[in-house]
Amino acid sequence: MDCRFVGFGVVEIDGETYERDLVIEDGRVRRRKKGPSKPRRSEFGHTPLTAAERIPWSAPTLVIGSGADGQLPVTDDLYREAARRGITVVVRPTPEACEMLSASEPGSVAAILHVTC
Repeated sequence: MDCRFVGFGVVEIDGETYERDLVIEDGRVRRRKKGPSKPRRSEFGHTPLTAAERIPWSAPTLVIGSGADGQLPVTDDLYREAARRGITVVVRPTPEACEMLSASEPGSVAAILHVTC
């Protein structure tokens, strides 16, 4: 998969441009639905990534692109659920996460990419 952080708010995957947070699983791209995490927004000043969302647990590694400047909060419940499932979580600013995705073998990673902050 060719993943490239174009700039603040924009990611390109296999030639397709996206301006929303994304979830990548089994080679498919879908929009991240933050609704289940919004109740915890006041704790962080920003909607965090929580285990309440539809997380792509299908690969042994979950790469989280934490935004252009790495500001996306990832909650402890997500780390606990990943550990329970035996999944490694790697959190990097989105430009680095895109590089990791581009270098990974298909099926070896799933990802959540935050495209702003």
